[in-house]
Amino acid sequence: HNASVGLENIYLINGTFQMYKVGQDVLSYIAQKYGNDKILLLMEELWKYNTFQECFKQVLGQDYKEFDSHYLYHLKKRFYPLLSVQDDNLQLHKTIVREGYNFKPAFYKSAFKPYVCFVGNRTGYSSIFRRPLKAIKISEKEEGTETLIKGEASSDFEAFHVFDSGISVNSEGILAFTSKSGETDALYLYDVNREEQTAKYYFKELVGLYSPKWSADNREIVFSGLGANGYLDLYTFNLKEHLLSKLTDDFYADRDPVFSPDGKQIIFSSDRGQSGPAGAINLFVLQRSSGKISKLTDGLQKDRSPALSADGRYLAFTSDRKGTFNIYVMKNPLERSKRKLVQFTRSVGTIFDPAWTDDGNLLYSTFEAGKFQIRLAEDVIATVDSTLALPPLTAHKDVHSRWNFKHIGAGKIKSRSPYIKRFSLDFAQTQIAQDPLFGTSGGAQLAFTDVLGNDQYYVLIFNNARTSSDFLNSFNVAVSKVSLQHRLNYALQLYRFAGYYYNPADAFYYEETVGGSVTLLYPLSLFSRFSFNQNFYYSDKDRFFERKRFAYLNASFVSYVYDNSLWSSSGPIDGQRINITFGNTYDFAFSRVSYLTGLIDLRKYFRLSTRNAYAIRVFSLFNQGKEARQFYFGGSWDLRLYPRWREHGKRILLISQELRFPLIDMLNLRFPVFSLGFRSIRGALFADAGNAWNEKWPGFKGSFGLGVRMNLGGFLVLRLDVGRRTDFKTISGSTISQFFFGWDF
Repeated sequence: HNASVGLENIYLINGTFQMYKVGQDVLSYIAQKYGNDKILLLMEELWKYNTFQECFKQVLGQDYKEFDSHYLYHLKKRFYPLLSVQDDNLQLHKTIVREGYNFKPAFYKSAFKPYVCFVGNRTGYSSIFRRPLKAIKISEKEEGTETLIKGEASSDFEAFHVFDSGISVNSEGILAFTSKSGETDALYLYDVNREEQTAKYYFKELVGLYSPKWSADNREIVFSGLGANGYLDLYTFNLKEHLLSKLTDDFYADRDPVFSPDGKQIIFSSDRGQSGPAGAINLFVLQRSSGKISKLTDGLQKDRSPALSADGRYLAFTSDRKGTFNIYVMKNPLERSKRKLVQFTRSVGTIFDPAWTDDGNLLYSTFEAGKFQIRLAEDVIATVDSTLALPPLTAHKDVHSRWNFKHIGAGKIKSRSPYIKRFSLDFAQTQIAQDPLFGTSGGAQLAFTDVLGNDQYYVLIFNNARTSSDFLNSFNVAVSKVSLQHRLNYALQLYRFAGYYYNPADAFYYEETVGGSVTLLYPLSLFSRFSFNQNFYYSDKDRFFERKRFAYLNASFVSYVYDNSLWSSSGPIDGQRINITFGNTYDFAFSRVSYLTGLIDLRKYFRLSTRNAYAIRVFSLFNQGKEARQFYFGGSWDLRLYPRWREHGKRILLISQELRFPLIDMLNLRFPVFSLGFRSIRGALFADAGNAWNEKWPGFKGSFGLGVRMNLGGFLVLRLDVGRRTDFKTISGSTISQFFFGWDF
């Protein structure tokens, strides 16, 4: 138990006998590590400070938190069997990057100042970052990390291969990396000093690109490429000649290539060889002149991420040959007779992605305390030179032997048949609606899809009859088919809707509509799409006190949608969302209906910190023409603190602003029989301005206040808004509260 209590949390055992034993052990540790004079100095200097902690920091040069990190580790080394022979790498090496998830470090210098570039996810988007090569103490916050390239927010940088693909920076400060861009990966060059993209390359025969590495003369890049046939081979790309060369051509997975200093050899990891079918990954050397491949390591372990020092004398890589991935270093890897292999780290945690600095130190990433951090190991070469070599592993001589697969004879195939679409019921749900004028209506929705999900069918059935005699006249049904098999998606729908309705222009009326629609959707990228909707339907409207109105309507709409937003528990906190839609509805038989429709919905989210954001929305709707329908406005989803749907008109304008922040991360309610827990309760300061009108702009109506959002089950967000209304001349004297549900805009 002592190993979990240090000076920072010693209050947990305050007043117990154990507290005195911990204090005794702390003093013994201080005397052993810092000298007996420090204990005397603590007592002599105490009178100068208000608290003992201030005196402690002045005398020992570290606060309680930093001291505990070393003291508690000292106890673990004494009492934990595993730590007696292994290490916590945090205690031995400097932390360079701490916050978030960080991988694939790459060293470079700018104006004689050392930096580390790395791939990571620190705010929800996987991106490429840069930070000065400066250690962070236990008690310090990480500062100075900047985003070089924001990923997963545009079609150019649709997805970085965070776990699979490394990055490389050459001596001129040009960063080479790969990213999914459109249908395949692209190779990018980025000037880190000027912070601008300088080149982008596609290779039509390659689907995926991984771990590009510069040659020493900055003329070539070597990388691992995934072909359309599923094979992962090695390629070089000559930048001057724009020449792509294939180095390996087989079904083995060749990864993480790196040039030798003279560019004549390439070291890489692969599952080729006799141990490959058992899951082994070893290191190999490719002679570029002859194409000959020889083994560098051997065994059933996984040797990954080779990194060669600038002079080519030391090769660092990770290996799980003793259970977890640690760093191993091979001296003279390109000279067979002089090779020496040592285990450099003995960490209890897993280590990834070693990368050399210019002074012979090693950067690497590691998983600890729920984060993927980047550390710096110093004195690597001196340690390797003074460490005894590991015993050599027996190398298989048949390095060029191919795997042997058991072939399935044609006689064992009993039958062949094409894929037949079989549909099953995915879900069936009821729905119910309560209208203040017409009462309750209900219905059912069914969804059917095939095994691949390419074809989807939806059936909607409901009835809004007020009396039994209206049952057939108020029967509503819609059948839809959605096809997602090709890039151009489409949807077909047939429907019949009928019932009693109300709007300000027509008052109470009965309307029956029967028709069909076709919708085409074409994605431009992961984030944007165009869509076209063509609707033909018959409309029979009965206003009771006027003649019936018959119309055969054509409605055509074109939309552009863009969305790269990042969501939290109650709504987006980063990115932007755009919906621009225009259309025309007209009666092509009697010319009784003809109006234009427009929708512009712009939403932008500015990230203020990891969990705080400022959001703004500009929303406009209009209908203009003969029998143009009016829109309803007001309530929790648009103009807040106003009665839901109280405002109406053919035109709507809304400007919403909101400051979103975490309010309560965890709320537990305990009862005698059971307990309830609520997570991620978020708060918002909001201000809205907008109105609905027909002909003349009536001026803004507005509201402002405080909102609380709580997510229940991941699909329902409860909303409570409290504040006051304003006409921007005066503020209402009463405070209004409004409770509803729905995601933040």
